[in-house]
Amino acid sequence: MNRDQVKGRNKEATGKLKEEIGKLTGRKEQEHDGGVEKIRGKIQGSFGDLKSKLSK
Repeated sequence: MNRDQVKGRNKEATGKLKEEIGKLTGRKEQEHDGGVEKIRGKIQGSFGDLKSKLSK
């Protein structure tokens, strides 16, 4: 795994956690921010996957 894959998966997990906490506490802003962070993590992880495939 390369750096982008690791960072992306980490951001995705953190975003999901923030999103779920926002849902439980009723804080829409935190829920939204978590969703955005989760999407950014997916994008970065996918970029890392692509980089890995291209280097092989």
